Amino acid sequence: MASEDKYLVFGSRGYLGTKICAILREKGYSFVESSNRLQNRETIEKELLEVKPTHVLNVAGVTGRPNVDWCESNRQDTLLTNVVGTISLVDLCWRHNIHVTNYATGCIFQYDEAHPLGSGKGFTEEDMPNFKGSYYSLTKGYVEDMLKAYTNVLVLRIRMPISDDLHPRNFITKISRYEKVVDIPNSMTVLYDLLPISVDLAHRKRVGIYNFTNPGVISHNQILALYKKYMDPDFTWQNFTVEEQAKVIKADRSNNELDASKLKKEYPDLLPIQESIHGVFQRMKVNEEKNPSTKQ
Repeated sequence: MASEDKYLVFGSRGYLGTKICAILREKGYSFVESSNRLQNRETIEKELLEVKPTHVLNVAGVTGRPNVDWCESNRQDTLLTNVVGTISLVDLCWRHNIHVTNYATGCIFQYDEAHPLGSGKGFTEEDMPNFKGSYYSLTKGYVEDMLKAYTNVLVLRIRMPISDDLHPRNFITKISRYEKVVDIPNSMTVLYDLLPISVDLAHRKRVGIYNFTNPGVISHNQILALYKKYMDPDFTWQNFTVEEQAKVIKADRSNNELDASKLKKEYPDLLPIQESIHGVFQRMKVNEEKNPSTKQ
């Protein structure tokens, strides 16, 4: 019964957190939004004892503003939250027998000889991170490995999250505003499809790592072509190479395909990204017509 679950949500006011809380509300789950920072171990333990949650959802973390380049020059703050804080939260929950869902990242891999671009061979949940081109990804890959010591945690590898709005954190919004974009197929996470699944996995107290993306890959150009088709027929964009991109960013960017077969086996109705993306733009168009102020 939904009434038996009680969720404590960290990072509830962020891009993903607000959407997750909306799902909890819609499903009738009891939840509390924590205002604690992950590194505040003593106050978090006090909160756990007061709230007595059956589940903790951790959507908090440092990604950097306006992007992960921020983490390169703020390594101490990035480390404190993404590694020390996350491990401390999971450890406290383990000691109090509370299930944790950690909304993590799949940007810890890079195409390589064993998983070449265009091969259709994605990284599995058992693969160890091979991308260390950004400090953000380095912290995320490290903490994922460390969390394997705990038996109470579900780790969801999200990539390039896509939503039905024009939120600044939406991958579609980001690349539509860039002066130039690379064009590389990647695994991506359609939040409309996957956030409800995340709540179901948490409810069922599943543990371990899940590649949390729609099956398959899609490229930047494919997304922008659909943006032009559905949202703005006058829209244009320019490409540049990875080498050219490297000259204007501090940190490298992860490009990869994740094998979503484990998730697909549990949720066979999960749409491939090449199908789901059309629904994204159709809903986005409707949302824009309802709220013209959201138009870019």
